Amino acid sequence: MEKRKRSNQLILRLSDDEKYILDTKCKNAEYRNKNDYLRHLILYGYTYFVDYSELHVYNVNLSRTSKSLNQIAARISSTGNIYREDMEEVKELIKQVWRTHESMLSKQPYRKH
Repeated sequence: MEKRKRSNQLILRLSDDEKYILDTKCKNAEYRNKNDYLRHLILYGYTYFVDYSELHVYNVNLSRTSKSLNQIAARISSTGNIYREDMEEVKELIKQVWRTHESMLSKQPYRKH
């Protein structure tokens, strides 16, 4: 049998309400398991959950804008013409990026648990 890094075991008794609260906080904090969550609380006294979903949307919008700009630049380079529709598309994509950016800045970046 391999030697464990942590050899001390702790038994904790909770009421139904306390267990529900612990389960909910563990789930919301997205730790792998309750042991990790409780260990973090013991060592640091708090946990943070950072929601990166808006950052993903922001990156997708930036990527779309970049691809559109590259396509437009290639078209301009090959034809020598600038099309109004292309410029309108780029303006709309940039507006989407800024809306996401402003939304991210207006929100709390983390929740304390």
